[in-house]
Amino acid sequence: MLQGWMQIALTLLIVLAITPFLGRYMARVYQEQYTFLDTILQPIERSLYALVGVKAQENMTGWQYARAILYSNIVMGLLIFFILMNQGWLPLNPTKIGAPTWDTALHTTISFITNTNQQHYSGETYLSYGSQVWGLGYHMFTSAATGLAVGIAFIRGLTGRPLGNLYVDLIRSITRILLPICIVGGIALMAAGVPETLAGPAVFPTLENPNISQAIARGPVAHFEIIKQLGENGGGFFAINSAHPFENPNGFTNLIQVVAMLSIPTALIYTYGLFANNTKQAWLAYGMVGVIYLAFIIITAIGEYNGNPAVNTLLGSTQPNLEGKEVRFGWAQSALFAVSTTGTMCGAVNSLLDSFMPNGGFSTLSNMFLQIIWGGQGTGTAYLFAYLILAVFATGLMVGRTPEFLGRKIEKREVVLASFLILLVHPIAIMIPAGIALAFPEQLAGISNPGFHGFAQVIYEYASAAANNGSGFEGLGDSQPSPIAIATGAKPTITALWWNLSTCFSLIAGRYIPIIGLLLLADSISGKQQVPFTTGTLRTDTGLFTGVTAGVVLILGALTFFPVLAFGPIGEAFWIFSQ
Repeated sequence: MLQGWMQIALTLLIVLAITPFLGRYMARVYQEQYTFLDTILQPIERSLYALVGVKAQENMTGWQYARAILYSNIVMGLLIFFILMNQGWLPLNPTKIGAPTWDTALHTTISFITNTNQQHYSGETYLSYGSQVWGLGYHMFTSAATGLAVGIAFIRGLTGRPLGNLYVDLIRSITRILLPICIVGGIALMAAGVPETLAGPAVFPTLENPNISQAIARGPVAHFEIIKQLGENGGGFFAINSAHPFENPNGFTNLIQVVAMLSIPTALIYTYGLFANNTKQAWLAYGMVGVIYLAFIIITAIGEYNGNPAVNTLLGSTQPNLEGKEVRFGWAQSALFAVSTTGTMCGAVNSLLDSFMPNGGFSTLSNMFLQIIWGGQGTGTAYLFAYLILAVFATGLMVGRTPEFLGRKIEKREVVLASFLILLVHPIAIMIPAGIALAFPEQLAGISNPGFHGFAQVIYEYASAAANNGSGFEGLGDSQPSPIAIATGAKPTITALWWNLSTCFSLIAGRYIPIIGLLLLADSISGKQQVPFTTGTLRTDTGLFTGVTAGVVLILGALTFFPVLAFGPIGEAFWIFSQ
């Protein structure tokens, strides 16, 4: 037990140590200050600006920034859909896999351009190397960079600066942050045993019968794996994601993956502090999120360490819950990974979330409902400060002071936009399709578990899509037959069609509506005249205000989603322990 808790503590200390260094570096990148990569990258970036016709010093309004995101994402979506539907004749297809069904290709396209990477397919049997590298791998960089660009534009607006230029932010996010770290991380993963090859599957005779051969899937995994984690993408090269020994072979690679998925979302809060010239407030916000994050880790880890009461009764002793887990990671690293991947909206998994005790289901669902622990790439930090704006407004009303944030008044427009983002869009994107699926559990949903757990499976799928997380409880019939199976006569199913199309609604609504709202909110605040601080100004960089913000976060989350949690993991916990 002690060893497991020490592993968790060491990992979190590493992340904490990285935060100020990476946060300071990102602040310099986005403020266009000198960095050690300037000599190499500035000529490349200037060439890219000229190629796409970007004026680097031209700032965009909120609407212009949002339209640029939509236009670029449509173009990128058409590219990935074309690659997927034509992979049968495109290069890098050693196993000659044909095209997936149109609905699988559509869902995969939307999932990857929205930085969700929810997968209704098994990578090794559905997609060619070309689709994985050119289609999915490329969009892992661009979708992550889009999220970073939105986050930094929001921070600029919040601190009274122009929002900047999407295309400049997009290029700099890739060249200055994502790509350099991925090169180092990819080499480290290869050194630790993650394959990187264009060779086809390795074929060996089986031990039981030398006359029977077994094909072991492999491919260009290492570079795919590092951007999967660093960019909060989460989509696995193989079906079982980071539980696969080729994606995550040992404890060292697992450490790299956890640190990679946490590093940018945590550091971006410190980046905000530098933009605002108020690192005290940044650390207070960091601490608030960190406490909630740590609480979810403890809740999940206790459940996994104490195990299933029914199994413990059979064994006559308390044993950790290792169902659905890799022994090389155990209960501690599985719990840490699960909470981190749903907190950061990464979505990668090193164990089967469906097999976790209800504690884990409660924590992972709560993470996706709140979306700020630590939140998605860039957008998580923006959501966090949208909560701060609501807290400023509520506190100002209670104490009779004009709500101000960083010296700018918070008025009706800002409150409406923040409330719309926090209280309306996310629940709608989850509850409406989930209600339809639960109304037709056999015809549409194909739910494999009855009762509380089956309810949680459905809610989790849509929460994962709407939060742009991508992980799943599984147990749902959401996969169409593979191209190989279709070639032998298998037929697509209505159940998989429902899941592919209905989650597309949640993917789009959960990504683009909040992004537009965040940019408009930032634009509105940036245009306000800054008023001087006085003795009557409500300070937002105090422990008391941070506590109020934590209360606002938890109250709003509880009021919105507590009934769902009660019918899901909380109800399941009471049922298990009453048996």
